[in-house]
Amino acid sequence: MTKKTTDATLDGFTDEERGAMKERAKEVRASARRSSKADKAAEDEAAVVAKIAEMQDPDRVLAERIHAIVKAGAPDLAPKLWYGMPAYAKDGKIVCFFQSAEKFKARYATLGFNDTANLDEGTMWPTAFALTELTTANEAAIATLVKQAAS
Repeated sequence: MTKKTTDATLDGFTDEERGAMKERAKEVRASARRSSKADKAAEDEAAVVAKIAEMQDPDRVLAERIHAIVKAGAPDLAPKLWYGMPAYAKDGKIVCFFQSAEKFKARYATLGFNDTANLDEGTMWPTAFALTELTTANEAAIATLVKQAAS
């Protein structure tokens, strides 16, 4: 059985994935142009807030809450864009990130953690969570995870 290919998948990447890679390249170039560490931090924060504001509901609502939870629970994590999505870094390395459902035409938004996150527990642990809404219990669980991940 042969699979039909389109221009969008000919090279193995969807249009959305290629767009995310282009955004990442822009982020790297913009970061290299900034002068001081304080300028970088302020511009990165502003870029994250602006990207969240561009999102459609319900992704925007979720991203705003995640941003607030991360800022409150792990103030040492620095907000920055990563592949065009809000992310939070420690010592320049991404610890956690938010991926909107709309960006990749997914069924749900995702809160993910990279290998730099201090979440190791036994021989298996979750590194990404599907989000459709945030309850008080969800927010408390995320706050705990983020605080542990940043420790």
